[in-house]
Amino acid sequence: MELQNRKAVSGQTLHLLRAMQQNEADEAEIYRRIAACAKDRENRNVLLRLAEAEQTHAAKWKEYTGEQLRPRAGRVFGRMLTVKLFGFTFAVKQMENGEESAQKNYERLAREVPEAREIQAQEKGHESALIGLLDEERLRYVGSMVLGLNDALVEMTGTLAGLTLAMQNTRLIALSGLITGISATLSMAASEFLSAKSEGRADAAKSSVYTGVTYLVAVALLILPYLLLSPRHYLPALGLMLAIVVLILVIFNYYIAVAKDMPFGKRFGQMACISLGVAALSFLAGLFMKNVMNVNL
Repeated sequence: MELQNRKAVSGQTLHLLRAMQQNEADEAEIYRRIAACAKDRENRNVLLRLAEAEQTHAAKWKEYTGEQLRPRAGRVFGRMLTVKLFGFTFAVKQMENGEESAQKNYERLAREVPEAREIQAQEKGHESALIGLLDEERLRYVGSMVLGLNDALVEMTGTLAGLTLAMQNTRLIALSGLITGISATLSMAASEFLSAKSEGRADAAKSSVYTGVTYLVAVALLILPYLLLSPRHYLPALGLMLAIVVLILVIFNYYIAVAKDMPFGKRFGQMACISLGVAALSFLAGLFMKNVMNVNL
């Protein structure tokens, strides 16, 4: 009966409308799920308003498709997993970036569906403004995380690269790196705490925790290849460690680019050049000490 009562459009437009209706139904459910997990009342209200807007758009497309589409469980689960890993602000902005890439679809729809222009304007204006109201704690400490990550990557890649040629034993390298990493983590967290305190910030302790945890996670990931490979495979361990550095930089800078609306390429290039450049210089230093200064362990 519903199919008989739907508004008439061409087959190609109907196919596009169904895809967009499905997307709106998925995102309405995702926003509701995220809102249910949000602790802050203002964030929860914003997310519920976004869910309502998406549901309204889905209802409008239903007038043309004549179908009641249910949210896809797989997509909802995948998006909620992203929320758990990277936070709700990242997940929401990633979804809305997808909406921006679909703007050409609205242009095509407007030829047969008058409401497409209105919904397009809502996507660009009202919903974007709502997303700007989201306030997630972890994003307030991005500066602390960048400090911890950047310092860990620069210091530990340099240390491990230098130790690789000097020691030529993955177990010794891992042990030395772990001791250095733990000491540096405590030092970095303490420095961040004292710096924040000197600025009169009430969140000094939390800021130092974000810096320290980020540093420690980076240290653990960089040392992992040396723990997994046999003692003689120190060069493959070095290669894996450098690959992990690049992967961390890609993931972290993509997260910052989406969550904070910052450029990806420039930040990634800067951090990669610094980290890998320090590693190369440290590797040469280890080579020099071993062959020229005749330092062997």
